[in-house]
Amino acid sequence: MKKIYTLLALISLFTFGACTIKYNFTGAKPIEGKTFQVNFFQNNADLVEPGIDRQFTLALQDLIQNQTNLNLIPNGGDLVYEGEIVDYRITPMQATANQEAAQNRLTIRINVRFTNKKNENDDFERVFEFYYDFEGTSLPVGGILNDAIRTIFERITQDIFNESLAKW
Repeated sequence: MKKIYTLLALISLFTFGACTIKYNFTGAKPIEGKTFQVNFFQNNADLVEPGIDRQFTLALQDLIQNQTNLNLIPNGGDLVYEGEIVDYRITPMQATANQEAAQNRLTIRINVRFTNKKNENDDFERVFEFYYDFEGTSLPVGGILNDAIRTIFERITQDIFNESLAKW
């Protein structure tokens, strides 16, 4: 009788032990590399907002570190993110009867080059863009500007993550 229980225990162990399915909560597929680097994203837009180049670079680094187990290194990474901010513009979206802007839109476009040294098929170069609308009577400064940039960068960095690692 003891042999039967031992045999059943071994069969159960092999049956359930062989079913290793990897789940994660970010949607990222299993990543072949162990390291990543995010090169500084230079601000090449015609209208330059000081400091957003550094803010974006740090936001992308933070997102990848928080959603993967990859290690950030300064150079020689298995995954390399680089590019530049190509557009920062404010455009009126709606006008009032007095020919004034009722609503303005801040749009930021970022060109990204992604290189996966472990799998060249994953490489891409693509422009990511998002916007933030605000009242036409206010200027994008102070808290409005900070909210706008944070919202835009959250969306763009998540889109870059999805394109490069989640493959959605």
